[in-house]
Amino acid sequence: MAEIKSSGRSIDQLLEKVLCMNILSSEYFRDLLRLKTYHEVIDEIYVTVTHVEPWMTGNCRGPSTAFCLLYKFFTMKLTVKQMHGLLKHPDSPYIRAIGFLYLRYVADPKTLWSWYEPYLKDDEEFSPGSNGRTATMGAYVIDLLLGQYYFDTLFPRIPVPVMRTVVANLEKMKLPTKHCGVTGESTRGSEESARRPPSVKASLSVSFGQRAPHRASTRGSSPVRRTSTPSYDRDENSRRSPNTRRSHSRDLPDRDYSDRDRDRDRDRDRDRDRDRDRDRDRDRDRDRDRDRDRERRYDYDRRSRESYRKDYDRREGSSRRSRSRSRSRSRSIHENSRHEQNIPSTSRHESKEKTSASSNLAKLKDLYGDLGSQKKDGGEDKGGPSKPSGTEEVIRLGGSSWR
Repeated sequence: MAEIKSSGRSIDQLLEKVLCMNILSSEYFRDLLRLKTYHEVIDEIYVTVTHVEPWMTGNCRGPSTAFCLLYKFFTMKLTVKQMHGLLKHPDSPYIRAIGFLYLRYVADPKTLWSWYEPYLKDDEEFSPGSNGRTATMGAYVIDLLLGQYYFDTLFPRIPVPVMRTVVANLEKMKLPTKHCGVTGESTRGSEESARRPPSVKASLSVSFGQRAPHRASTRGSSPVRRTSTPSYDRDENSRRSPNTRRSHSRDLPDRDYSDRDRDRDRDRDRDRDRDRDRDRDRDRDRDRDRDRDRERRYDYDRRSRESYRKDYDRREGSSRRSRSRSRSRSRSIHENSRHEQNIPSTSRHESKEKTSASSNLAKLKDLYGDLGSQKKDGGEDKGGPSKPSGTEEVIRLGGSSWR
């Protein structure tokens, strides 16, 4: 059998986040895992369900059994035949009511009129809420079609063209075209939802980080809202009495809803300002680091230039001294050469001859010994006259030696 034509939303997007998370974390829903078939879930509805509100009543906290079983049907993905079985079930009106709720959450909005039209004039009476107030099944179905809120929780939105068609069809059938109040008030913050204790609302807000039932009294009791509420709002609320605050929230639900929107906008603006300040501080730190790096780079360049200048001056000084020494040496060499050029050629020739003669005499003395000194010694012994020394003696010694 074919499945019901759905709106295309995932299961997590059908219900509000707080309600969905409470259902998934409840012990009762985990206990429903033992139910495997469609008929077992119907039997559980027949035994346990006494109202079709989304939250438990009294001092209890958590989702109702009706919505836990409704979520169980979400996971089973009912077929068209099974849905007809739910809507026409004779045993309990709550089985039928959960069937209509399933269609309101899951079915394509364009198909809702074809599903609901046969039951708009149904006269079976039951109590949708926990307050014991009875209503007909037809009025309950009309409220499901026309209402955006269901006992202070939110339905998926129906497109405006589809809603216009629904209203036109109701006018043709001469049925009410406005919300009757069977499923709670048409806006949040109703007196019906105030019967749930503030402690439950505060605990839901703390557990899931949201303002679960969206009541003004919840904002005052929830620690999450207390930390984020501006100081002037706290002072103003502290000056009022609890009874005054409760009466204002009951008498002016629309104003309370606008106050909640204003608080949400104020929190969003505060977060945006905080992010902007954080970005500004980050940019300032980045500019400071960039300036510090630039100064460090400038100091490094300046030190490197100074060291290079010192090395350059040292090299220039040493090269300048070496050039001066080489210049003085070349100057002295040049002067000596010029002085030698000024000496006459005759004197140079005579000096050359003298040096050559003396060198020859030294060579002869080395070869034959100093004969002049020997003859001198012998002449002194004989008493003879002394012979002159010089070039003639050298020639004489040579002649005698050769003979």
